[in-house]
Order: sequence, then structure tokens, then C-alpha cells
Amino acid sequence: MSRVLFRTAALLCLALSLSACAKDRPGLVARGGPTSEVPYRLGPGDKLRITVFNQPTLSSTYAVDASGNVAMPLIGAVPAAQQSPAELKRVIEARLGKDYLREPNVSVEVEGYRPFFIFGEVNQAGQYPYVAGMTAEQAVAIAGGYTARARQDSVQLARRDDAGVARVRVPMTTVIRPGDTVFVHERWF
Repeated sequence: MSRVLFRTAALLCLALSLSACAKDRPGLVARGGPTSEVPYRLGPGDKLRITVFNQPTLSSTYAVDASGNVAMPLIGAVPAAQQSPAELKRVIEARLGKDYLREPNVSVEVEGYRPFFIFGEVNQAGQYPYVAGMTAEQAVAIAGGYTARARQDSVQLARRDDAGVARVRVPMTTVIRPGDTVFVHERWF
């Protein structure tokens, strides 16, 4: 009897130690939902429509590059990663107003979101264009549906925020955001 108790205790300790290694932050997903007050944070791969009013040579579509910058004429590389469009607008206005324009008026809009990624037990894992308001269930459908071995009640979602990357198990109704990584696990039985 003591041997069974020892094994059970050892398995429990192992499970607790493994769960402590994961950076689960359930609030992360709640903060990123469709009704969230948190502004969208820009990242590499986003395409932006930046309009500098009365300056057609500066107004164009710009991409956030791999290092998180937007390269603009006159002012060069502007850090955009982890900023909201409104924050980026203020930075661009400040840089243009410093040496080039008097009271610049800038507009920053997201024209195209960075892709999301889906892996695991789906028929066509990979990178896909983001669709606004998409749920985890819709992401699976975009990836060709489940394999025969897929767990279909939840997925693991990896999302980057200011604190790093968090991995959280979420229901299929969870809204996916640009840059998220969705992993569909294999079911046990």
C-alpha cells in the first residue's frame, strides 16, 4: 500500500513541478478579447496606412519590419512594435515637427494585420492571414479542420505581451489576435 501511495505522491509532485514551469496567465486572454479596452499593439508584419495631411510624398502604406520599425522618408526608422496606432501617430508627429514640418497632422491606421500561426492536430498547419474577430474554432477551419486524433474542446494559445510570451489553454470560442500561435493537442482517448 505504501508503494502505491509513494507513486501517487511522486506523480503529483511531478505534475505540480511541470505546471509551475508554464507561464499561464489567464488574464492575458481576457484582456485581449473583442470587448477589451486594451488598444491593439503593433508588431512585425503589420501593414500601416500613414497619412501626413497636406504631404502626399510622406503619405503611404508602410510595413512594420522584422526589427519592429517603420522606415519613413525624412525621419528614418520609427519604433512601432508594442505601440498602439495612436502612440505611433504621436511619435511620428513629434519627429516631423522637430525639424521638418510645422504642426504636422498624422493619421495611422492598420491596413493589414500580421498573420497568425496554427500547429498540431490540424490538416494544414502553418501561417495564415488574420481575419478580424476570428475564433479558435474558425482558425482550425482555416487550417483544414481537425485530424482524427485532435482534441476538439480546447487549444493552447501563445500570445506575446509586454511581459513576454504566455501560453494558455483556452476554449474554442476564444478570439484569436494577430500574431497568436494556436496549438491543437492530440486527445488521449
